[in-house]
Amino acid sequence: MNSPLNLAVLGSTGSIGRQTLDVIRQFPDRLRVKAMAAGNNLPEFQQQVSEFKPEYVSCLNPDFQPGNLKCLSPVEMAAHPVIDIVVIALPGGAGLAPALAAARAGKIIALSNKECLVAAGDLIMAEAKKYGAQIRPVDSEHSAIWQCLVGETSPPEKLLLTASGGPFRTFTLDQIAAVTPEQALAHPSWKMGRKVTIDSATLLNKGLEVIEAHRLYGLDYDRIEVVIHPQSIVHSMVEFADGAIKAQLSPPDMRLPIQYAFSYPERWGNDNLPRADWSKISQLDFAPPDYQRFPCLKLAIEAGKKGNTYPAVLAAAGEEAVNRFLAGRIGFGDIARLIQQSLEEHNPTGTPSLDSIAAAEHWARQKVTELTRSL
Repeated sequence: MNSPLNLAVLGSTGSIGRQTLDVIRQFPDRLRVKAMAAGNNLPEFQQQVSEFKPEYVSCLNPDFQPGNLKCLSPVEMAAHPVIDIVVIALPGGAGLAPALAAARAGKIIALSNKECLVAAGDLIMAEAKKYGAQIRPVDSEHSAIWQCLVGETSPPEKLLLTASGGPFRTFTLDQIAAVTPEQALAHPSWKMGRKVTIDSATLLNKGLEVIEAHRLYGLDYDRIEVVIHPQSIVHSMVEFADGAIKAQLSPPDMRLPIQYAFSYPERWGNDNLPRADWSKISQLDFAPPDYQRFPCLKLAIEAGKKGNTYPAVLAAAGEEAVNRFLAGRIGFGDIARLIQQSLEEHNPTGTPSLDSIAAAEHWARQKVTELTRSL
């Protein structure tokens, strides 16, 4: 048997991080946690460290005591020569520097963080190509597209990204305006972190995924389509030149795309993953998105088409607006308004670089802070 793959799990206490560890538990002879990084959830991180016994650790909580373990930053973990696969499950902009480090080190990158490809996708993809890194998407939609493209020698004609529509797909505009954080956090299909759950409720998440798909697969935006599919069984589809369409279907469970990012090109048996019961799946519905009720989706696609540092502003403004909504400082509808105004007032300068992207993100966060005061 081959030696186990050494993993760096960056963001181990978040939703994707925890589900990643669930997968790793099923394959102790194939997968080994060599490095772990977490934020402030100290009790859970201590439990994870005790169970998985990594060699390298990182925790933002100042009370963390590493004992005999060696402390490394997430960037150092991502580039460490002993690491085979880097799981980027850090939230928001925190994932960008480790993703670039992993790309420049030629690693396999199991990428969950959307903002990396949204804000700096051209840079990351160029570095990955230059240094021979592999980007294996963990998002269910992009993993589905990847799986549909395996074995194909012809390029795709169109990508169809499915979206559940979130908990408010049947709400009126007045009902959407009155949505509370508690309502928005109750996603009907997926178990996710708080930020991505709110983004799914506004459909901003799907807009970010459109930009990601453009970065990952090189198709123009007019060849990437969003389709509302409330059952969340079809995770995305690929249409080819002859009109044939391939789709990847499975019950909604993030552990499947996570596992595929580790097992590719093989498929490993895992009895803990759910199986579709076709005797109970009576119908699969599809519909176009409603941009009037969910303006964040259109704002994201427009920012992607503009390029430059507009996607970075989109991601940063969205993150700040969601934080304020969850804190009860703004309403649900204000999320889109803050993003829109930030994009309208943004002045991009020159060719995007790491510095200009960071500056655009900083400007967007300040702009949302400023705009929030007038609400």
